[in-house]
Amino acid sequence: MTKYVSQKIKMKSGARLAAVQANYMIAFGQLPVDEVIEDFIEGKIGRFAIDNQENEDKENLVELGPIDTEYFESLVRGAQAKKEELEKSLNLYLRGEWAYERMNGTMQALLLSAVYELVATTDVDTKVLIQEYVDLAYAFFTKNEPKMVNAVLDQIAHAIRSK
Repeated sequence: MTKYVSQKIKMKSGARLAAVQANYMIAFGQLPVDEVIEDFIEGKIGRFAIDNQENEDKENLVELGPIDTEYFESLVRGAQAKKEELEKSLNLYLRGEWAYERMNGTMQALLLSAVYELVATTDVDTKVLIQEYVDLAYAFFTKNEPKMVNAVLDQIAHAIRSK
């Protein structure tokens, strides 16, 4: 049973990573939602990640594990359906150099996915959810971005989940 639960957790984590990537592709590649979702589910995209930690000069492709495709699809469709509303909410918590409009596309997609999941799910513990997205921020960024993700998601979670 523990192995099964562990695999389900990994698949949900994979779904979150794929959702961030898909939301980025939809927004900045101006691709149709259905097409992007289908390509991820069929494994045409999102199967590999670049790992250059061992050797900074060389990029290694690492095959990613399977994702929870239903969860992935619900995250992407939900985030896209509520995109304007979620972006308005994010703007209430982001200012100055961290203004949503000034962020790069990857950070926008990450925050969009995270806030949607915070709003739409109640079966995942808030701390676990925030940590998942902080971990994703560390996968994409190396400076202060992960700390900002933690702070913003914590504020939003307190506002929406403590009611």
